[in-house]
Amino acid sequence: MDVRELSERYGPVVVRALETLWGKSRERAGGATNLLLAHLVDTAAVAELLWDGFLARSTCLALDEVAGGPGRGRRLFVWLCGAHDCGKVTPAHQRLWPEGAEAVRRSGLTWVESAAVAGAKQQRRWRHDWAGGLITREVLAGAGWDVRQLDWVWPLVAGHHGAFPSLRDVQEPRHAKGQLRGRGTWRQVQQAVLDVFTQEIGFGGLGEVEPVVVPSRALQLQLSGLVVMADWIASDERFFVGVDDLRLVSLDASRERAASAWQALGLQGGWGALAVPGPEAFRDRFGYAPRPSQAMVGEAVRRMGSPGIVVVEAPMGEGKTEAAQSAAEVLAARFGADGVFVGMPTQATSDPMFTRTRRWLEAVDEHLASRVVLLHGKRAFNREWKALLEDAGAYADEAFCGVDEFGLEDDPYGVESEARDVPERRAPAEWFLGSKRGLLAPFVVGTIDQLLYAATRTRHVMLRMAGLAGKVVILDEVHACDVYMSQFLQEALRWLGQAGVPVLVLSATLAPAQRQALVEAYLAGAASREELRVQVPVPSGYPSVTAAWLPASGEPQIHMDATGSWREDLGVRVRIVPEAVPGAHRSRQERERLQGEADARVGDLLASELADGGTALVIRNSVARAQSLYEELRGRFGRDEVRLLHARFTVARRADLTEESLRLLGPRTPRPRDGRLILVATQLAEQSFDVDADLLVTDLAPVDLLLQRIGRLHRHEDTWRPDRLRVPQVFLTGFEPREGREPAFAFASEMIYGRHLLLRTAAVLPGAGEVWSVPGDVPEVVARVYGADASLLPQMWREAGEEACREQESRDRTRAENARQFLLTAPGEHEKRTLAGLHYGGSTAGSNEDSLQAAVRDGDESVEVVLVVREEDDAVFRTLAGRALSVNGEVAPEVLEEVLGSVVRLPPKLTQAAAQLQPLPGWHGHPWLRHSRALVLDASRRARLGDLTVSYDDEFGLRQE
Repeated sequence: MDVRELSERYGPVVVRALETLWGKSRERAGGATNLLLAHLVDTAAVAELLWDGFLARSTCLALDEVAGGPGRGRRLFVWLCGAHDCGKVTPAHQRLWPEGAEAVRRSGLTWVESAAVAGAKQQRRWRHDWAGGLITREVLAGAGWDVRQLDWVWPLVAGHHGAFPSLRDVQEPRHAKGQLRGRGTWRQVQQAVLDVFTQEIGFGGLGEVEPVVVPSRALQLQLSGLVVMADWIASDERFFVGVDDLRLVSLDASRERAASAWQALGLQGGWGALAVPGPEAFRDRFGYAPRPSQAMVGEAVRRMGSPGIVVVEAPMGEGKTEAAQSAAEVLAARFGADGVFVGMPTQATSDPMFTRTRRWLEAVDEHLASRVVLLHGKRAFNREWKALLEDAGAYADEAFCGVDEFGLEDDPYGVESEARDVPERRAPAEWFLGSKRGLLAPFVVGTIDQLLYAATRTRHVMLRMAGLAGKVVILDEVHACDVYMSQFLQEALRWLGQAGVPVLVLSATLAPAQRQALVEAYLAGAASREELRVQVPVPSGYPSVTAAWLPASGEPQIHMDATGSWREDLGVRVRIVPEAVPGAHRSRQERERLQGEADARVGDLLASELADGGTALVIRNSVARAQSLYEELRGRFGRDEVRLLHARFTVARRADLTEESLRLLGPRTPRPRDGRLILVATQLAEQSFDVDADLLVTDLAPVDLLLQRIGRLHRHEDTWRPDRLRVPQVFLTGFEPREGREPAFAFASEMIYGRHLLLRTAAVLPGAGEVWSVPGDVPEVVARVYGADASLLPQMWREAGEEACREQESRDRTRAENARQFLLTAPGEHEKRTLAGLHYGGSTAGSNEDSLQAAVRDGDESVEVVLVVREEDDAVFRTLAGRALSVNGEVAPEVLEEVLGSVVRLPPKLTQAAAQLQPLPGWHGHPWLRHSRALVLDASRRARLGDLTVSYDDEFGLRQE
């Protein structure tokens, strides 16, 4: 910058201040103070690269409209990103680094420290981000901006550290008496910093920056996330070493620094310009011509007049995933999306979808498969993900280096990584592997929780929404969302609808009320309305597609179609295996006796049905029931013929067991003609679990979940089966039919699902000699169970059914109300026009995975522990496999993977007792173990937790004794 010219324009006092005001301290800027103007211009240069090589076309077009026409959006975006730290032109910030504060005082800018301290104590959060919101609003008002434009721009500045305050919040604390904001010359310098920055990036003045259209709140939230992204990149001292000479500050110099950082980080967008694929693309991607239902989905998305929501309902094995992937290409090409997020119900279902998504994208373009990020808490144990990163010399879940030492209360950054120059990166950029940044990657596969987190009132929620906007969103198995999770799903759909994000929702068994709620939530968001009532017709067949969108002007449009399945219905014979259910007042011994009898009955059944060989899948509704049955079956059939799979194995063991189960019962595994295999599992095997069983035994569950389980039965037509198992059969247990009254249900089942749906499901079970035609009967059966017709229940059950219905309605209301305390938008505020005050009441849940998951899944925050062993006479801690750590538990690099693989999640009822657990002494300071609780087992692999004893072994997993 030309210091002489600046002096002539602003005077020497202001220029001395510009030469001194610091944005980053020497300690955080590579050893040299980074001037504030240097950081603003650096951030603007990064924003240019984001626009040119990262933003979706849909985002650029929307910003062009906001800025006043084609080609205008880029410079407005660059200005919004760069102006974020203008609040550092205040004593509130400049006083925080003693060395910098002294230099600022010498330049002529002063403050009364005692008043500043008093103000800071009065409002602890009033720092440079909130100060920037106040300054931006006042300075831009002075430049003649319309108040409607002021109102949406200042919250982007005030919220760039993760939370949006109200206008009242950003007012300077009264006790500060102007000594945090600054008086006199401070005001001139604040104006000058914004003026100089604005002109440096090419505007004639602040008045020229003013937008002409107020963007939607969803676009504002996306913009806010992109501002944070640009700031974090421009704060990396590896590439942006401090510039302490104002004469060296220029946009050209910052562009060179930004280009170097961009290349080293390997940041990339997604598809870029994508042509609408032709009819032949499906065969090119998946190797076969589209089935009728898949062609139907493709036709529906081609007919849509604008981005919308597409609900695809089809039976298990119909090819919904391929239909959605093909449709996503069409939607992305038509509406300018640049990537995809695929949300799955569980971590276990996310892993195989990661493989399928990479295979699909590789068929589109061989370079795209390397840009897919797997996003869930246990991805480090996915072999494909781990190999992908190791091949690129990266480290799973390594965080990006820190950003700002002042004004940030919860540090999300973690360990610092070294820069790597990777000319052609064959893995996702490491930048996306850090906390809260995964969704920003162009292609993401993860749990649906990642989308639900974007609907919570948590810090840095804007990063999550910025990651979803500009993509096509695919959500699989959405029927798995209960009434609590659905509050977050619908809130997310509102924001996605307003953002113009195309959404594909997949389900095999969707209740009509759930379909209605999903479509209405999306369209209400698209219309920026608190509520929007739309009549969503019931599909006329199965499989079906429902596409809904809101034209730029006009009423909501709904397209619905249905077709036949590509394969014939299965006639599934449903039989009941009664189980004596103990009453509430039975003794422990009596309950154990009845459980043993129930297990023996299932054992007898399997011995008979599998006499000639074959495979059986047994699904229990609780881990304890699965472990109990496995013990019975192991004694009868031996370990070689029985497997156990549930969620309370260590992560490494669970991954191995899941992989083995998919291999042994998968679609391409030859079956020995005289072999026998039984898999005992919990709900892990209920959905997106591609196994094929000859026989199914399952605890009773709500009908949609029950039908999901039946989807694992005779799944592949070319699988060999023994003669007696060629007719598909499902044996239902876990409940006790009772003469003249309603059935009794196993305690675990009733606690998980409630009596209401279990009663209505029991009422639709086929009678003796009858069959369910699957999938033909699926829509009607699901609609009956989830409907309101009281006559569905036999007369003798109705009184109990009415009571169960009242209990369920009361429980649902309570759970929905509980969810609202975490929702991003306050009730009645969906029509607000700006982000001001979005974080009303502060952040409602912690930012770590456990607390967020507890918030969106309505559960106590469960605890993960690392299992280690220490025998009574042993001086060192050991892994479960017996490898030595040390006296204090220090972990050698070659043992680290084994220790991390020994993580297991405790049942929620043990959370309070586990609060006493701490990391081992040798883990303090370790980047991955410093926050990990250790559960130390004795020689018998047992440990005491509160009043309970738990044990662990690789055969049964974690057990409570």
